[in-house]
Amino acid sequence: MARRTLIAGNWKMNKTASEGVALVKDIKAALPCGASVPCQGPEVLVFPAFTALTAVAAEAQGSCVAVGSQNIHWGANGAFTGEVSAEMLRSVPVTHALIGHSERRQYFGETDKTVNQRTHAAVASDLTAVVCVGETLSERESGHTTEVVGRQTRAALNGIGKDNMVKVVLAYEPVWAIGTGRVATDEQAQDVHAFIRSVLRDLFGAEVSDATRILYGGSMKPDNAAGLLAQPDIDGGLIGGASLKAADFVAIVNAVG
Repeated sequence: MARRTLIAGNWKMNKTASEGVALVKDIKAALPCGASVPCQGPEVLVFPAFTALTAVAAEAQGSCVAVGSQNIHWGANGAFTGEVSAEMLRSVPVTHALIGHSERRQYFGETDKTVNQRTHAAVASDLTAVVCVGETLSERESGHTTEVVGRQTRAALNGIGKDNMVKVVLAYEPVWAIGTGRVATDEQAQDVHAFIRSVLRDLFGAEVSDATRILYGGSMKPDNAAGLLAQPDIDGGLIGGASLKAADFVAIVNAVG
């Protein structure tokens, strides 16, 4: 089954609203599509900071660039200072929510349980959940990559019905390759992506496994994107630093074979 490649830019804590609008304008100008030209090729998505969401979504409206949030809370409302609900995000509007990024796990106490709760909240509101999994350097060096990634994948998708998997994208992001300049080799990345797909097959069957997109999220850049994206189980990229410059981000989009 053909899976449409997805190139997503995680802007993290970068770009004010005006800077985000300028970046999206530059991305749109460099893509071969627009209001009168059908969107072809890879799907393009950006995750701005919360303060830039409304302005960026307005600028992206009618273009080939989709907009998502960097987080989502499982509650509809309440005393959750600093969090944001699905209803709030849909009112922007956004179409995707990034969940369980390693920085959320490392710095802000995200757990497998809260990743699962956030994933449920996203899919229940018809947002596409982009769910991150990945091992640390010590976990890889001790031979626990599949144990960790398998546990995180199963936990994140616990209770997510087979029919809801159309609203889920997974992102493998080896923690040791995020913002470090290190990157998994094409073969290392492909091996873990194939393993994740095998976990999906065990959980949901071959049809869902074959249809679910799995992105690579560890220091993908214009000079290494083509090799990674050529791997059979890598369906796109979750781009960090390289997504902050339109030329670099679009170069990765254009690296899709």
